[in-house]
Amino acid sequence: MLIQLSVHNYAIVEHLDLELKQGMSAITGETGAGKSIMLDALSLTLGARADSGAVRPNSDKADILSSFDISQIPEAQRWLSARDLDNDGQCLLRRIITQEGRSRAYINGTPCTQTDLKELGAMLIDVHSQHEHQSLLKTDTHRRLLDEFAGLKPLAAEVSQLAQQWREQSNTLARLSQNSDEQQARIQLLSYQLEELEALSLGDTELSQLEQEQHILAQSAQLIEHCRFIINICSDNEDSTVLSALNSSLTRSRAFQQPPAALQLCDELLTSAQIQIEEAVGELNRFLDSFDCDPERQRWVEERLDSIYTLARKHKVQPEELNHLQQQLLHELETLQGDDCKLETLVGNIARCEKAYQKSAAQLSKARTTAAKQLSQAVSARMQDLGMPGGRFNIELQPHADNKPNVQGAENIEFLVSANPGQPLKSLAKVASGGELSRISLAIQVITAQTSRVPTLVFDEVDVGIGGPTAEIVGQLLRQLGGEGQVITVTHLPQVAAQAHQHLYVYKERGKNATSTAIKELSDAERVEEIARMLGGIDLTDESLAHAKQMLSGAVN
Repeated sequence: MLIQLSVHNYAIVEHLDLELKQGMSAITGETGAGKSIMLDALSLTLGARADSGAVRPNSDKADILSSFDISQIPEAQRWLSARDLDNDGQCLLRRIITQEGRSRAYINGTPCTQTDLKELGAMLIDVHSQHEHQSLLKTDTHRRLLDEFAGLKPLAAEVSQLAQQWREQSNTLARLSQNSDEQQARIQLLSYQLEELEALSLGDTELSQLEQEQHILAQSAQLIEHCRFIINICSDNEDSTVLSALNSSLTRSRAFQQPPAALQLCDELLTSAQIQIEEAVGELNRFLDSFDCDPERQRWVEERLDSIYTLARKHKVQPEELNHLQQQLLHELETLQGDDCKLETLVGNIARCEKAYQKSAAQLSKARTTAAKQLSQAVSARMQDLGMPGGRFNIELQPHADNKPNVQGAENIEFLVSANPGQPLKSLAKVASGGELSRISLAIQVITAQTSRVPTLVFDEVDVGIGGPTAEIVGQLLRQLGGEGQVITVTHLPQVAAQAHQHLYVYKERGKNATSTAIKELSDAERVEEIARMLGGIDLTDESLAHAKQMLSGAVN
């Protein structure tokens, strides 16, 4: 509920700090004192439009802060938590308007958009007046109130979920069906390409091995000649070979009985060289014995490589990427073929989802129809007590023309009203009289208060055009409604003000150079005087004071 409102330099308000309580709060004051200024300022923190005219003259900005206790409003708690704006059960909405008409908004000290204020504000407070924020002019509110009145929110949520599932699956089916011809063509191409790759059957390391073998075969004659040259100079030449020279050197060195260290080291190195040369010659001989320089093998290797290179160019990839490409094409083919299977699955799922939707939507429509009659009769009866004898209220359920699953159910819901006998029922949004609209709203809210999700209700001018017993009934209804949460009402009727749990008085403070609006909570004695003033004017008489005491003592519990 709204627990505090602070207004600085707004309109003719210089400074105002107001604490509000649970129950019914009445705002009264003389004509022109600015009774509606507080509600206008509050509306700005709820996302209403603002302009530079809202700033008090000779001030650079208007600053308005409203504080709410949301410990009993789980919807608002979830909204704030989802945006990391939660603040231990409290919610501060702030709006700053500059002389240039610029506006800044904050939620719990964090900058936000005007849209954010509107969205959150709709969960905290509902303003009933000729104000642009009045939710009862919106058909979404009509549906919500009816479903809450009948306890149908879980069923309505189920219908909404089924409709959403149907839409999503139908959209997927439409997309897959639309692309079916293109997919078939793509499947054929992929199948052909995979056949070529599978026929190639390229091994993981085959390419590098073939390239190496092809390189060797291409220079086989030179390799053989070079190998034989090395063998010849190392061991096969009778006249002089490297090995024979090493043997001679080592034989002569062994003739020394105590050779110097340098010669010993030299002999060791020469012996190692002898061993390595012998191993090199053996390796070359083995290579020559096993080397196959068959021209047919060379031709086969070159043809195999040409097939690999040609297929790589065809797919515009490097030869070593062909195996990876094959896996990619196979995955895409399996996905497309899976889409074909998905089409059949989707058709079955959609049929089952639509059947479930139709069943739940039919249950919802039946329950809504019954609840609409009950609520229509209750509101119509209450209208008779609120100064609209012969007035009628009706809730129209109009089936959707397309007969397709809809997240709101199978029908549109709209509140219709006839404020006077003989007048046809019209949309609530088209009711001309603001006072009548406010009283109709009051009747609806009193009846649905037990299930309403909005804890704070504001009524501005609900008593326009009424008096006498009707005014007393209006006051009693507002007090009754305040017993379910918090009600704030601007009134000029003593019968309404006398029913309030909290009485706020608006007045003007006149200084030498400026006039400002102020507001205070009245004590019991001050309430008697204010009610007496509202009854009889400026001059208080014993009769008016006695009447005021009687009205206050007669307030309903």
